[in-house]
Amino acid sequence: MGAVLEVKYFNSFLLKKINKIGGGHDMAAYNGSFGIPEAIGGYPRIQPVDYGTSLWAIEEARIRGGYNNTSTDYGARAYLVEDEPNSTTRGNALIYSGIFNSRTGINQSNVFSVGEDITKAVDPAKGTIQKLYAEDTNLIIFQENKVSRALIDKDAIYTAEGGGTITSSNTVIGQVVPYAGEYGISENPESFAVYGYRKYFADKRRNAVLRLSMDGIEEISRYGMRDYFRDEFSSIDEPGFKGRILGAFDVHNNQYVISTQRSLISPTVTYNTLSFDEDVKGWVSFFTFKPDQMFSIRNKFYSTKTRPSKSNVIWQHYSENVNRCTFYENAYPNEGATTDATITFVFNPQISASKVFKTINYEGSNGWKISSIISDDTGEDQVNGSYSMYQDVGSMVHSYYGGEYIINPADGQAVERADYLSVFGNANPGYPRQHAGFNRKENKYSAVIINSSNNRSGEVLAGRNISGIKGYFLTVTAVTDGQTNDGGLKELFAVSSNYVESSY
Repeated sequence: MGAVLEVKYFNSFLLKKINKIGGGHDMAAYNGSFGIPEAIGGYPRIQPVDYGTSLWAIEEARIRGGYNNTSTDYGARAYLVEDEPNSTTRGNALIYSGIFNSRTGINQSNVFSVGEDITKAVDPAKGTIQKLYAEDTNLIIFQENKVSRALIDKDAIYTAEGGGTITSSNTVIGQVVPYAGEYGISENPESFAVYGYRKYFADKRRNAVLRLSMDGIEEISRYGMRDYFRDEFSSIDEPGFKGRILGAFDVHNNQYVISTQRSLISPTVTYNTLSFDEDVKGWVSFFTFKPDQMFSIRNKFYSTKTRPSKSNVIWQHYSENVNRCTFYENAYPNEGATTDATITFVFNPQISASKVFKTINYEGSNGWKISSIISDDTGEDQVNGSYSMYQDVGSMVHSYYGGEYIINPADGQAVERADYLSVFGNANPGYPRQHAGFNRKENKYSAVIINSSNNRSGEVLAGRNISGIKGYFLTVTAVTDGQTNDGGLKELFAVSSNYVESSY
């Protein structure tokens, strides 16, 4: 469909083909321009009846279309003249452009002169460069299998004896100095996090989590978690899919948080999120959230989660406005519910002495129960033609309220807390309350360990017929009960166990 426009003699015009975005009149030019707005002297866009074929926009060559106004030019262009104009991908090299000075108006950020030495390469045998981090006047280079630092605006001069000194020079990227240790960042730059002068990252190929500080590179996964990360990193990649290792620094708790994720597609695929604390030099917590991104702003720690609708949720951790042990509440399927917090600890007094552990005690808040009590391996038995290791096992210990009950004098039957509360409410039922699990005395909770092990061949007394659990040490798991102030604060200050040495 044609159009007739009245054109002034001193103007020149440019017709531009435009795209149709939706079913309406929303249109955008191929180069992102809608033309000069009609409100400031431009001409309207031509809108033919057939929106699906020829769509055109009109632009004027002069600013505001006025007489003798400044004409628009082509703008900055990069010119390259080479005898062999072939592109080359160098994964182990750096390149820098000309200078940029906002005060003088010099902008050579698009100038890459082949007549100048503007590249700096690192050892190609150490893999491609995955991450760059500028710190003070150094550039830290993370390759797949090596970490180095490049001097910026200075260079290193070495004496005949091998000693070195730093001197100023006009070199943009100076000497590349490797850090001691054969470590890199593999292909997981997303694991990088920084706080102060400490940099944290993961080297999946060497099954290590590392910290780079003023003392150099240290493997922090060696603090009791070397076997864990060896197994975790070796299984993170699935057939046809590459997993990722996401890292961030939590400024609220002053911890490095790392999340190993086997799949980015399904939220049900296995993942693990845990944290490292510098104060205790150890890995202190596992978390039940799978983030897409993590970051800190001022004194708060955030993570993001993508809904199935592709919209994002930003979650502020440690907020007082949500239940504890809750992440992405009402934001994502299978997440948002309050989960139980668990703490696993080991009782191991008098290492070489065989003991009988009789009680379990703790100091802290009401609402903790013991879900698992297991001794060390106490021997290998043959059962039905196969051998298996034997362990003493204790019964679950109810929390203070979870194991509370009363005795109905009418029939002598025990009535659990939930049942008598439904009748009496919070009022005193008139009968003494008793506790099948933890009992409280002087704000300390104690319970007897009840043996629930299977009978072994040759045992005269076993299971509930004996008291306590026998072994060198106990592995005990404490869990919040989910019913005592659910979602509220639960604290655990100290745990202990009364024991006696076993008579051999």
